[in-house]
Amino acid sequence: MTTTTADHRVIDRLGATFLRRPGGAEVVADAVRAVTLLSLPVATIGWGWIAFAVLLLALLGVVVPRVLGLRPAVDTAVCALALVAGWSSVLGWYTSVFLWDKVVHFVLLAALTAVLWVIASDTGVLRTRDRVGRVQAVVVAGVLSLAIGSVWEMFEFLGHTFLDPTIYVGYEDTIGDLAADLGGGVLAGLLLPWAVRDRRVVAGPSS
Repeated sequence: MTTTTADHRVIDRLGATFLRRPGGAEVVADAVRAVTLLSLPVATIGWGWIAFAVLLLALLGVVVPRVLGLRPAVDTAVCALALVAGWSSVLGWYTSVFLWDKVVHFVLLAALTAVLWVIASDTGVLRTRDRVGRVQAVVVAGVLSLAIGSVWEMFEFLGHTFLDPTIYVGYEDTIGDLAADLGGGVLAGLLLPWAVRDRRVVAGPSS
């Protein structure tokens, strides 16, 4: 069975939650996961091993929300954004489409910040969303988004320096990306009450 209660730790039930039978709108998120899995060999054959690494990260991004049992709408959004972000990198849209880089940073970081909040609250690092005020949630979510964005920018720099010089990096680009990341984090903080409730977590034996 599943439970829709959000205020519990689920670390000991991650595997069972991931393997649960999908129901209702969860099928849509699973379809996006299937497309992401199929994208891995397609990108590798068509664009090489760097594309493989990028789509592998996207695959990780679509697995985590199912492991956490996030509500179908959030699950689907995270999966779709991870897939779009991966293919945007492979197809070079970040540099060829005006402001596309900033749009993806904004919406993807909003989703990833919510995911990171759930992980942190499940592991006891952060309080659950219903135990913090709105202002505190926005501030903490903003910090989380900047942390994620900083790691993203570091990987971009390492990729540009050691793997592929066509990966665009620069001072103005980095500052703009981090500003978009912060905006996404603020959005995540505002939407957390909706995003983290009604989770589909497999109940433990004592439930």
